[in-house]
Amino acid sequence: MDFSEQIKRRRTFAIISHPDAGKTTLTEKFLLYGGAIASAGSVKGKQSDKHAVSDWMDLEKQRGISITSSVLQFEYDGYCINILDTPGHQDFSEDTYRTLMAADSAVMVIDAAKGIEPQTRKLFKVCAMRDIPIFTFINKMDREARDPFDLLDELEHEFGIGTYPMNWPIGCGQNFRGVYDRDSHKIISFGDSHRGRERISGIDCDIHDTEKLDSLIGERLRTELCEQVELLDGASFDFDLEAVRHGKLSPVFFGSALNNFGVESFLVQFLKMTTSPLPRKAGSAVVAPFDDKFSAFVFKNQANTNKQHRDRIAFMRICSGRFDRNKDYYHVQGDKTARLSQPQQMMASEREVIDEAFAGDIIGVFDPGIFSIGDTVCEKGSKLKFEGIPVFAPEHFAMVEQVDSMKRKQFAKGMNQIAQEGAIQIFFEPNSGLERVIVGVVGVLQFEVLEYRIKNEYGCDLRRTDLAYQQIRWIKDKTLDPKTLKLSHDTKWVQDFRGNNLLIFTSEWAIRWVLEDNPGLELLEFNKDDKNDQ
Repeated sequence: MDFSEQIKRRRTFAIISHPDAGKTTLTEKFLLYGGAIASAGSVKGKQSDKHAVSDWMDLEKQRGISITSSVLQFEYDGYCINILDTPGHQDFSEDTYRTLMAADSAVMVIDAAKGIEPQTRKLFKVCAMRDIPIFTFINKMDREARDPFDLLDELEHEFGIGTYPMNWPIGCGQNFRGVYDRDSHKIISFGDSHRGRERISGIDCDIHDTEKLDSLIGERLRTELCEQVELLDGASFDFDLEAVRHGKLSPVFFGSALNNFGVESFLVQFLKMTTSPLPRKAGSAVVAPFDDKFSAFVFKNQANTNKQHRDRIAFMRICSGRFDRNKDYYHVQGDKTARLSQPQQMMASEREVIDEAFAGDIIGVFDPGIFSIGDTVCEKGSKLKFEGIPVFAPEHFAMVEQVDSMKRKQFAKGMNQIAQEGAIQIFFEPNSGLERVIVGVVGVLQFEVLEYRIKNEYGCDLRRTDLAYQQIRWIKDKTLDPKTLKLSHDTKWVQDFRGNNLLIFTSEWAIRWVLEDNPGLELLEFNKDDKNDQ
């Protein structure tokens, strides 16, 4: 297969949702159909149950939630698929935002009983900003659900986009009997006897075959379905693939991931509609995936994905060309040549060393501490620099210190490595020792994850004291001595690991007070000089 054909068959997408909408279960079924796993695991269940492949961290298995994004690559029907499974909980949303930067499209999973939830709304806005195509899977139709027309109406009004139902549900809850496929004009009827453990085959039945349809779903559901389909055909948006690919029209699928209702038909149609790798902006240049020169950017760092290796992996999205394991490349931010050692194809914590990869692929490479989120790697002699990845200002702060003074080295290593992943930000009080640091996070559950990981991955217990600070600002003038500033009791001067000076505040009022009492002082919500390096 030639270079261009390899790229054309790539599909790289993120799966996003509110917690408990069924995102990770849907991911598992995709892997099952692709032959990547023999049986689908459960996100929550008995201890004897198989856990979800994408939830590889021990704490994820214990809590039943996705804490960090996972990368999963597998083959299906001639396509090479890269799935980015993201956390749904809002406390881990920063990881999801960064991961969306590496995706070409997104699958949005919605709970049929709950509809659009706050986290779903936030994630959609990120997709809209990037013009990312959005495909909607309305899940859990095997449980009591809202009226499907109401769900479509909510999608259209909340997000300001059109919707096009690709299939239509037949009943819900205990009366759920399958879906009507609008493209083939067929009924696909399912049974739930396997409870999602095995692949389930559908039964084709034309919607006009009244006798067979009545035997499958009953006269009442058949009458209801025919009326709803007639209404859909007359009142819904027309299907427009260009509108889909520019995020203006969302194809909608109904089903049940747990019981395999509509999952494979969704996957088949989604792969046909979504795009192969898209061009990327690098300053004023637009980098096409079919350019023969290799380029990529780092969107995620992760330490200790494999307990046996105790290493750190930099996740890179390849934007153009072909990656060759035996070549040296140029690390733009480091301004030096780098050999991307131990290049790996990922299946959550499982990994396989590869010799080549193509635009659209996500690869993991060993990181000795030189790569930061947003870094660009490209061919030597190239001057590319991809757009930086947003860094969110922390909203919660805590003082963290080691319990055992003999484990200072483990504490420092763990804090630095986890901070470089981007999940937490660490700050120091000037002239204080390294035995304690101030940690800033976007969501408070990150504190629990930090404590768990420092103890289990680095063998170090922490003592945490929550602080009342809620706002953070960088001091713009790098020559200014913060000791000369007039600061109130609810403001603290700290430094980041690059030595930049910052102030943390308990409120917006405290920020205004400091600015009024220190004429000429300029504060920034992020450090512009370091935006691409954080």
